[in-house]
Formats: sequence, structure tokens, C-alpha cells
Amino acid sequence: MATRFTASQSVEIAVPEQPIPIQHYLRQPQRLVKALVENSRIQQLSEEVFRLKMRPLTFMSLSIQPTVDMRVWAESNGIIYLRSLGCEILGFEYINQRFALNLKGYLSPKEFSTGTRLQGKADLEVLVDFPPPFSFTPKPILEATGNGLLKSVLLSVKQRLLNQLLTDYRYWVISQTKDKELDSDTTEFPILNAE
Repeated sequence: MATRFTASQSVEIAVPEQPIPIQHYLRQPQRLVKALVENSRIQQLSEEVFRLKMRPLTFMSLSIQPTVDMRVWAESNGIIYLRSLGCEILGFEYINQRFALNLKGYLSPKEFSTGTRLQGKADLEVLVDFPPPFSFTPKPILEATGNGLLKSVLLSVKQRLLNQLLTDYRYWVISQTKDKELDSDTTEFPILNAE
């Protein structure tokens, strides 16, 4: 019988004012993915679909490394959504066939009198049918351990988001405004006729 684990995490980030509003930045889902996960663990499958190789997770004495296919897209209102499409556990065929991961989340820019804030939430659910000896472990112990593990996964993603997103946004604004400055600085020099 499958055991269900769940965790949720909310986030709110005050966005410093920049020359380009964060809504423009959020229209590029790949930038958000790179703020959430190190580049070496991301494989872009299409414009909106990414394969993320998670860090190894230790559950009791079992160590697994899930690979999650994730769709990340932006709506015209600036809200970014993410949904898991599939998951694979490499090296553990028994668990891979009895493992389901469901992740949904969003990040939404909200305007306040004090400025823009990003508000978001992620919900993570895992269903797994454990082999013996885990199947003999009392369900409350399994659930407490699994829920704690998922909570720590979401918390580390939140910390990375808090640290990386605004840094990348600031870097992106600088690169965008530099390109525009270069475009406006092109002055033509008259060709002198040397006789």
C-alpha cells in the first residue's frame, strides 16, 4: 500500500525598484529555473519543459536521486507557474515503478504602496509503495520522516530562490540597460576625404 507524504512552502520577496519591472524578467521561465537549481543539474527539453536532477535524498537508510521533468511557464499577467510532469528514480527500479511525485507552484508579482512583492507557494506530494523492511515500519514513523524530508527539500529551494532570484534579476536589468545604452551611443563619424 502506498504511503503519501506532503509539504507546502510559501514565500514572499520584496523586490527592489529597478529600471525594468520584474514582470518582464518573469516572462523568461528559464531564468527562474536557473535561480532555483544549479545549471549543472538542469537539462532544457523544450521552451517550457526542464529536466531537473535533484540532489540525492536520504530516507531512513535509503538514498535516492529523483529526476523530475517540470513545466515552467508565465501567464500574460506576470504569474509564473510550475508543475511536475514526471519523475524517475535512477538505480532503484522497484521504487521507480512505485513512486509518484507531484509538485505545483506559482510566483506572482503584487503591487503595494511600498513597492512590488513576489508572493508564491509550492505544494509537493509524493506517493511511494515501500519494499520490505520499510513496509514493516509503523506508518506514523514513515510519514513523519517523509514529510520532514519533503519540507527540507522545499525549504532549501526557497532559500536558493531568496538568494538567487533578486541577484539574477539585478544582473538581467544591468545587461538589458547596457545593451540599450550601446544602441543609443552609436554616433556616426563623417568620413574625411584625405587629398
